[in-house]
Amino acid sequence: MFNPNYNITDKIVKALIEIAEAKAVIDRAKLLPKQELRLKRQALIRMSHSSTAIEGNQLNLGQVEALYDQKSIDAPSRDIWEVSNYLAAMRYIETVVKKKALIDEKVLLHIHKLVTDKTLPPDQSGTFRKCGVCVVRRRLGLPNEIIYSGPKFKDVPKLCQDFLSWLNDSKNLDINPVIVAGIAHQEIAAIHPFADGNGRTARALATLILYSKGYDFKKLFALEDYYNQDLPSYYKAISFGNSYQERLVDFTPWLEYFTEGFREEIFSVKKKVQGLAGMKLNDLVESQIFLTPAQTQIIDFIDQIGKITVKDVMDILNLPRRTAQLQLQKLKTLGIIKQVGKGPASGYVLEK
Repeated sequence: MFNPNYNITDKIVKALIEIAEAKAVIDRAKLLPKQELRLKRQALIRMSHSSTAIEGNQLNLGQVEALYDQKSIDAPSRDIWEVSNYLAAMRYIETVVKKKALIDEKVLLHIHKLVTDKTLPPDQSGTFRKCGVCVVRRRLGLPNEIIYSGPKFKDVPKLCQDFLSWLNDSKNLDINPVIVAGIAHQEIAAIHPFADGNGRTARALATLILYSKGYDFKKLFALEDYYNQDLPSYYKAISFGNSYQERLVDFTPWLEYFTEGFREEIFSVKKKVQGLAGMKLNDLVESQIFLTPAQTQIIDFIDQIGKITVKDVMDILNLPRRTAQLQLQKLKTLGIIKQVGKGPASGYVLEK
């Protein structure tokens, strides 16, 4: 059985309290739909950029944004695939949250399959590794140094199963969602269940856990930015010892780092939200602050697919054509979407 050992230190308590206070501010903030969409878009781009950059991806933020917009860029194929894959994994995570699906082995393997598509052979993408794995430190002019050896590959399925059982039981154990996400991040990185893509899978899983437990902060945060700003500190904090068997069994040092990083990122989000929510708005704009559930579904569909048609609105909302057209026209009047194309090929995309 997986039973993580950690202490809730004063440092962790302070960070969790400040995160909860910031969450209350962010949750109550009244943002214009366009403002919230822009911040959410920026967070997803930053998240995808930083999580892949940690692994050596060379694309800059502008190139990641272009891929988000489904534009072509001139860059190495592997770098493009890694970022596109991470964006796809984030879209999948949102579907898991919406369905309130159990985070089980199938979900974990599918996240890995998405983040490693085309960068690993098909028989290694979305499956547990079939060989040993180690983390190597390259030393100029000297032999490479093995700094960590993962558990035996035959033990990986059981270790993941034990971890996932604890994860799904954690809701009954009254454990703070930030602590759960932090433990998940380090445990997956320590098990190293895959031939490659372990770090990206661990970070994506932590985000899924936070989203699913109601700690999504309007999906405006990108914790990966904190790691990418100081990689040596990130690697030092997530160190597990020389092997899985001999690793440090105390999660406390990592959780202190994780909660402090989360606090810093959420404080940054809070400042942005407060700045926008505090802007003086005229009566017309104030009346447009809130969207109906139907309009939110339309925007979420466009955000995931890139475009929506009248037929799509009719299908997802079960509406007659005229009502579907009116829903789209309202969003167009608000300046949230714009029409592209003409005739049968016409559709709607988000305004930039």
